[in-house]
Amino acid sequence: MRLGSFSKAAEEIGVTQGAVAQQVRHLEAFLGLTLFRRLPQGVEPTEAAQEARPRLSAAFDALAMTVQELKASHAGRALAIAALPCIAQLWLSPRLPALQQAFPGLPISISAMEEPPAGRHDSFDLALFYLAKPPADALALGEDSLFPVCTPALARALRTPSDLTGQTLLHDAVWRSDWARWLRHVGADGIDAGRGSSYSLYALALDAALGGGGVLVGRRSLIAAYLADGRLVRPFAEELPSDDRLTLLFPPAGKPHPQRAEVVAWLEASG
Repeated sequence: MRLGSFSKAAEEIGVTQGAVAQQVRHLEAFLGLTLFRRLPQGVEPTEAAQEARPRLSAAFDALAMTVQELKASHAGRALAIAALPCIAQLWLSPRLPALQQAFPGLPISISAMEEPPAGRHDSFDLALFYLAKPPADALALGEDSLFPVCTPALARALRTPSDLTGQTLLHDAVWRSDWARWLRHVGADGIDAGRGSSYSLYALALDAALGGGGVLVGRRSLIAAYLADGRLVRPFAEELPSDDRLTLLFPPAGKPHPQRAEVVAWLEASG
């Protein structure tokens, strides 16, 4: 009812659209009434469903709270972290050995997802995402910036941004506008910002850059380690301040993990 679509409901709870539709049909058959009007674009709750919604929402909230409290009461439970896939792979994963050394015996569970957990029923202790406008109770882990990166060998042919004309530009599909934004920022005209190779995951585009396959617009928070060890370099000094920031989010309700505050302080210091 809340999402207005079986497909969106299925995505939120991690099942197929068909499974949600089948369960709704079973429930309607059991009750002997129609709960949703099927429309060309989504579904619409009937009056009976709308009347029941406040009580059902309260019941689900109470159930979610009970589950979170049960998890929190287990002293040895894992600290559950949700993160954008590129953050999980390139920012969080390299820090895990040191994090586990700092907190010996603390199990950690990481779930990669494209959107921040928004439902009140998501059981996560922490979430790491890029946000342009973090909520008031979130914690931004410092400023970020964008700039081209490539291998040292490729950088020898790049003295000014105009030298990018003959190079392969690497793109992340989600951040495909990064090249256009950076080129506009430095005033580089005459370069087709849309050409080159596109990848569905930032980590794949980064692998292509590490292999000498082209030039990538790097996000400082994700490529700092590669700059530090020299596998990637910055051929140009100009950088573009990022519109969003790496942000720590906290679940809206429930008893926090007993070590959450300590882990948050550690992550903040490591950022």
